[in-house]
Amino acid sequence: MQNIEYTMMRRALQLAACGELTCAPNPMVGAVVAGPDGRILGEGYHHRAGEPHAEVVALNAVSRSDARLLPQSTLYVSLEPCAHFGRTPPCAALIVRRRVGRCVVGCRDPFSRVDGQGLEMMRQGGVEVVMAPADIQQECLWLNRRFVCRHRLGRPFITLKWAQTADGYIGRRDSRLIVSTPLSRLHAHRLRATHQAILIGHGTLRSDRPALTLRHWAGHTPRPYVLGRTGEDELPQGFQAFAHIDDLLHTMQREGLQSLLVEGGAQVLQSFIERDLWDEVWAEISPLPLPEGAQGVEAPAMPQEFQPQHITRFQSHYLHWQSPLLKSLYGLTPHDAPPEPPSL
Repeated sequence: MQNIEYTMMRRALQLAACGELTCAPNPMVGAVVAGPDGRILGEGYHHRAGEPHAEVVALNAVSRSDARLLPQSTLYVSLEPCAHFGRTPPCAALIVRRRVGRCVVGCRDPFSRVDGQGLEMMRQGGVEVVMAPADIQQECLWLNRRFVCRHRLGRPFITLKWAQTADGYIGRRDSRLIVSTPLSRLHAHRLRATHQAILIGHGTLRSDRPALTLRHWAGHTPRPYVLGRTGEDELPQGFQAFAHIDDLLHTMQREGLQSLLVEGGAQVLQSFIERDLWDEVWAEISPLPLPEGAQGVEAPAMPQEFQPQHITRFQSHYLHWQSPLLKSLYGLTPHDAPPEPPSL
């Protein structure tokens, strides 16, 4: 792929990421229309479910005077255009109807009602269809890893998150332990903002009474869940309790929720680890040990065969694990994930 085409695909990815906090459960998609001379004629991204898809926004941004150039132009899109009638008409049919000459596709859509059908509809309509190189395809799949996981595994993408002391404790038994810093809470709330649901155990609910809201990041507050037998009088308004993990995951899949953030406590986190029900893990490591004389609650233990990355976010140190499933789902080997947006 020529340098200009790499540039256009990366612009499409940049645009797609603009929908990170708003478009779930739909995938993030960006699109760029480039004229025969490389000039951008139109661009856009998918804002939220029910609103126009990225291809529609980009094509509608093309001026009337430039519309005549579409047969000689290339549409760069980060995800395969849809081929079915949902809340909106099929984008592949629109691309054919607008007589776009060529389409470079970042990756195939894993949704069964699309998966290859959008590519075929465009080819049958006379559009030259080109798949992006493997490295670009990986970036496109990684961007929508939560969407891909839901459609390929039939369960939400699961992120585990905790904060621990330098000597490996997640809490103390006699009182509440504050490990995170004001800056690292930004990272925690960014994780909340990028997940549709959040889970704690009934022990954490009783001891900490967390609100689980977004106070330090923009976006929508994730749906709060509690794992464990919990009386109705114990549940804060809006919380929902589940006795078993399988019941929770089945409900999320049925309701179309594609991502779950598990925040604790230690027993809940360990139960997900032992069942291999995780895709990413973020463990914040404090430079401070447990206070002398305190009786601590040990942090969850990750299997030794999984080696973490050491990452700095918001001036805090994290261990970051990626599940081996990422390789089979996205073609990514460990630590190949594109970098996160710049942090403080």
